[in-house]
Amino acid sequence: MIITTTHHLEGKEVEAYLGVVVGEAVMGANLFSDLFASIRDIVGGRSGSYEDELTKARKIAFAELEAEARSLGANAVLAVDLDYQVVGSKGSMLMVSISGTAVRYRG
Repeated sequence: MIITTTHHLEGKEVEAYLGVVVGEAVMGANLFSDLFASIRDIVGGRSGSYEDELTKARKIAFAELEAEARSLGANAVLAVDLDYQVVGSKGSMLMVSISGTAVRYRG
């Protein structure tokens, strides 16, 4: 499965546009992650626990996007857009949303 941010595939002919596909993942940050991230905010540096959660969420969202595209008979997803957001009443959840156009190409 080719997944790309471009709107076409170099050297390949799109034979069918199958529709918009989406993958989403919402991950909660636990109490200890929040505590250590707060300390990092004060003293500086990167928050590895949040980066790990974002990585997990991104991988889940991409897997969902690919699964949805395959279920439509696609072998590529074009024009992929990746968004990160903080959600929840206290901003304690991390959301990754990925969307693109499922296509079937030949060549």
